[in-house]
Amino acid sequence: MSGQMLDMNGYTDVPDGKIAFVVTYLEMLEGPSSPLAPPRDDIMLERWRAPEPADYKKLFREVGEDWIWFSRLTLEETDLAKLLSEPTRENYRPVINGEAVGTLELDFSDPAEPELAYFGLTPGAIGGGVGRWLMAQALEIAWSRTETKRLWLHTCTGDSPQAMKFYMSCGFQPYKRAIEVTDDPRLAGVYPVDKALHVPLIG
Repeated sequence: MSGQMLDMNGYTDVPDGKIAFVVTYLEMLEGPSSPLAPPRDDIMLERWRAPEPADYKKLFREVGEDWIWFSRLTLEETDLAKLLSEPTRENYRPVINGEAVGTLELDFSDPAEPELAYFGLTPGAIGGGVGRWLMAQALEIAWSRTETKRLWLHTCTGDSPQAMKFYMSCGFQPYKRAIEVTDDPRLAGVYPVDKALHVPLIG
């Protein structure tokens, strides 16, 4: 949308080959007063220290392909490895029967206001309370640190339509919106053109 002004009371054209998302930021200002989900002995949370880029991208793609998560997939492996090995960034995987079924990433670069940077499950793990259990682990990790004053995340209209309701049911509240315009990753071959049909490909 270079050279275009956003019409704040109407419509603004998005050029062919681009996609536009409405991004909503949500925050939690204190930890939950009671556990978000009961303990489970069928799931293990594994700390994933400095993941190998190829392994990370494989899981990232499996979790995010229906929602065309692309930001990490377009990074060069050296850049991704550097990012994932940052000392303030913590990656975790929920594991069921020895298989990773999701991803959880917390960014503590601002210790007082950590970000829940990535959160998602593989398609086969959705349902049955796994997501709520994983969020309970995320909140326990974040709020167990005395420095934490605010935990935040963002979601967008390209994500699952259940995401907003889920985050709010876990105690997050929306506080800001933004509009993201970027190149459609399907046109670059990052994903097949038949992915994320709720975001029509134009161009």
